[in-house]
Amino acid sequence: GDVIHRMLTATQYIAPLMANFNPSYSHNSTIQYLDNGTVFVVQWDKVYLQGKEDLGSFTFQAALHSTGRIVFGYKEIPVPVLQISATQHPVKAGLSDAFMILNPSPDVPESRRRTIYEYHRVELDTSRISSLAAVEFTPLPTCLQHQSCETCVTSELTFNCTWCHVLQRYL
Repeated sequence: GDVIHRMLTATQYIAPLMANFNPSYSHNSTIQYLDNGTVFVVQWDKVYLQGKEDLGSFTFQAALHSTGRIVFGYKEIPVPVLQISATQHPVKAGLSDAFMILNPSPDVPESRRRTIYEYHRVELDTSRISSLAAVEFTPLPTCLQHQSCETCVTSELTFNCTWCHVLQRYL
């Protein structure tokens, strides 16, 4: 999005492994990306934890496919993730999304107050992250896959389509 805020790491992320990494510690550490039009891949290669470089380097990646599928791949995880300190930076893995609304402030009419609404989060069990492991997220079917409201309503989706009077359409 076009809005950057300090709560970004708490509410909006695609994180195979979020921790206090220091990519500038070693000349061998890199963060690379590739986009071939059908998959966007980000790889953290030989990155070290800040102040804990003696634990070894981490290598992992996130692959975002145009189909909506997301794959986290873990090549080198030198220590159990549960042993990584969250004192300086949150330690987590998963997906989260939110949106922000600017509301008029009741105290100062010409100013606006930011309100962040987190609407979905998938947290991975970090005890299961290890070397040579992978996690795959597969998107659920949605109404957007159908060409008309009729085909959506008559399909066997995993949710109930309902009529929205405000939008004058099925949701």
